[in-house]
Amino acid sequence: MKPKQLKQLKKRLKKTTAKKAVPYIAQMTKYRALFKNDPQVLVLINNVLEADRLLAAGLAPQPLPVLQVPDDFQDQLMTRINATYAPHDPTGDAEWDRLSAALPKVDQLLRDFRDYLEDQYGMWAYINAPFLKDLAEFVGDRPVLEVMAGNGYISKGLQNLHPQQRIITTDSKAWTKEADNQTGKHPVTTIEGLDAVSAFEKYAADIDYVIMSWSPDKLTIDWDLLQAMRASDHQVPLICIGEQYGATGSKQFWDQAIYQDGAAVDKLNAHYRPFDLIHDQVYVVR
Repeated sequence: MKPKQLKQLKKRLKKTTAKKAVPYIAQMTKYRALFKNDPQVLVLINNVLEADRLLAAGLAPQPLPVLQVPDDFQDQLMTRINATYAPHDPTGDAEWDRLSAALPKVDQLLRDFRDYLEDQYGMWAYINAPFLKDLAEFVGDRPVLEVMAGNGYISKGLQNLHPQQRIITTDSKAWTKEADNQTGKHPVTTIEGLDAVSAFEKYAADIDYVIMSWSPDKLTIDWDLLQAMRASDHQVPLICIGEQYGATGSKQFWDQAIYQDGAAVDKLNAHYRPFDLIHDQVYVVR
């Protein structure tokens, strides 16, 4: 087969695979019906579907439980089936086989919810409604600059709560060049095309807080911003959402940040809780 023919074949195979792929939410809807009698799994699936429904409607979702099938679920499933069906009833055996076979896929889909949010909505930090209220109380009615805002979920949430508050939303929009990523492609508010340092230098005299959520992993943008803020005549706190020494930000930033603690910071994390293996949280640093 000639190289050109091989390339065309690969394209056809890729298109065929894409067409056969079942959308994430359609799969979760199917499994909700399958596990309708098992609340331990059903509640997790319902949380995912409700979060998607709210986001699709342009609303902030609710906090999520840990999206992971309980370790003892198979034991609970066996107990339920034994209590429902007579011993050796083929109907019970069939239900056990059907649900046991589906369980690994459901567990994987639950763990993949963050990937779905990134792909579908360009949402990296999971910004839920109660957290937005906590954040709004923390900053009050004072002017705020959000950098690296992505699609602007945090700024939009604050604007909804305090319509008269000045919220300056910025992002370099570099993410929009990535074909498979929705970050920056479907903004929910007006976003000015500025990188983090440029945005701070432009608006430093006009703001009381900077918000930075999920700075890209391994890049030093966060450290560059923190240095610029420290060098400025206008000293303001940086509210940072990320996973320390994990999936977000640079080692330099996490090493050099001076962390604020106390009841106010604790309250910022009251509703910002991990739902998967990434343990991001809210920090206030200088």
